[in-house]
Amino acid sequence: MNLRMCYNCGKVGCCDSSKYKHATSHYDAIGHPIIKSHMPGGTWKFCFVKELAWE
Repeated sequence: MNLRMCYNCGKVGCCDSSKYKHATSHYDAIGHPIIKSHMPGGTWKFCFVKELAWE
């Protein structure tokens, strides 16, 4: 399981490979569009609106 952090407010949630998909659920509920890796050394980011990932 990988952790993701909301770029807007800092809420940490688990990725879509987890049972509850907390990071995506946060986007669905709050609308903050960008998440980033919250793993040591992680540089991955993702925009839900554009469905685009980048380093």
